[in-house]
Amino acid sequence: MRLKLVTATSLLALCVFTTAEAVEINQDGANTVRDTLTKLLPDDLAKSDFITVNPAGTRYEIIYDLAKLLAKVDPATFTINGLTPFSTFATPLDNGLWNIEGDDRFNVSGHFKDPDQKTTNFTYSIASIVYSGVFDPAISYLRSGTFAVKDVKVASKSETEEVHAAIASMDQKLSSTDSAGGNGRIDFVGSASMSGFVEQVSGLQMPPIEIRAGSIDVDAKVNGLPAKQIRDVVFFVLDHADEKELSPENTDKIKTIAKEAFPLLTLFSETIGVNDLSVTNEMGKGGAKAFNYNLAIEGPSDAMRFGFGMNAQEISLDTPLMPAKYASFMPTNFDIQLAVPNLDFASFGDALMKLDVNDGAPKKAGEEMAKKLFRDGGVAIDFPKISAKSQVYDVDMTGRMEGRVDTEKDYSLEAIILARDLDKTIAAVQELAKTDPDLNQVSFGIMMAKGFAKTDPDGRSRWDISVSRDGSVAVNGQQIKGPDGPGDQGLEPGQEQELDQGQDAEPAPQQP
Repeated sequence: MRLKLVTATSLLALCVFTTAEAVEINQDGANTVRDTLTKLLPDDLAKSDFITVNPAGTRYEIIYDLAKLLAKVDPATFTINGLTPFSTFATPLDNGLWNIEGDDRFNVSGHFKDPDQKTTNFTYSIASIVYSGVFDPAISYLRSGTFAVKDVKVASKSETEEVHAAIASMDQKLSSTDSAGGNGRIDFVGSASMSGFVEQVSGLQMPPIEIRAGSIDVDAKVNGLPAKQIRDVVFFVLDHADEKELSPENTDKIKTIAKEAFPLLTLFSETIGVNDLSVTNEMGKGGAKAFNYNLAIEGPSDAMRFGFGMNAQEISLDTPLMPAKYASFMPTNFDIQLAVPNLDFASFGDALMKLDVNDGAPKKAGEEMAKKLFRDGGVAIDFPKISAKSQVYDVDMTGRMEGRVDTEKDYSLEAIILARDLDKTIAAVQELAKTDPDLNQVSFGIMMAKGFAKTDPDGRSRWDISVSRDGSVAVNGQQIKGPDGPGDQGLEPGQEQELDQGQDAEPAPQQP
């Protein structure tokens, strides 16, 4: 949090820097830097002197005294102790960029009252914060940077809840290159790692719980980012935040800026890995050796692919809530990967530019925008991999489902399901059925499914499943359900109302 405070505050302020050559290292230059840092701030904040700038050899020292921002706050409502000024050093470089660096620490305590006048006491400390980077005024963002934080401790206590959290260390890196094509866009690559995370929460309404992670790793990449255009959009919003309605000229201006920014990117990917995860409370302990999350958006603007996934390995659960006879059915590994292909962000962006920004909620705008994004309302969902494994089952599925965003009835499905050691699964269910007779139906269902299965060369049972839009279902080429009849077809929009209105009508006379 302190790292974010330092970097976010300094970068927000530095976003109005001119090129480095325009600033001299003297007091007049320092005053110029100070004025640019406070240019976008409200007058009361700009005049509070919470930002001061002094020449310091070949660089400027920018001092942030956040305590001055709290001078008018009622101490009965909010009090913070130990909030000392911190410095960011900015050095102008010959290429028009700025070198940004800092070395600080943080140790505060205090209290605040919520709207119900309940008091919360807090402490927050970071033993070391060291960061450096290269800031580009043209995009109002860092071109590169490294950040290191050590020994973070947070604690809060109220009448109803108590929280303690700690992080041994955090490290972050950022780098960038100009995108291919020389169109002024930028590719960014970032990574972060955290070690020794622990959080403990307890309260009157909940039993104590502890969450631990040996390490957390994050990798992210974004290609083709229109950083300058995004900066222009942010500045435009800040400049016109007090206007209830935009003039036609300003409406055209913001649309022009936004149009230049489309597409917002050509690739975005993020992966998060958590190692040695554990969750403990009075009901037991659970966790995983590894838990991973991934997100990716990529492709041309008229056919982008959105992908999402998560997986876990060596899952464990030790709790009396899980009867021993069911323990073998608890998954020890799972993997879920989903994707939505062919998203038409190009048409979506064109439609967005045609919207009246002064119209709070154009009628049916959301539905029309969805049809642009999903090509006339058609949507497909791919399942590259869905798998689960335990002591008694091992199942994999891949497939694709197609449908529409405006109905749940018009859809089709093609899927392949593979299962290893199906006899072991059946035997385990039958054993449970000795004490839970309802599971006999489950056992019978699995045996029926086995009868439809084919056997792959590796010994796994295989089902090729096809569900057509007419409602017919086939398994391994054998039709097990025919097309829906007229009474099974979904009602068209408006038919529900017609049926409701007809319920009160007199019944037709019976024929003799």
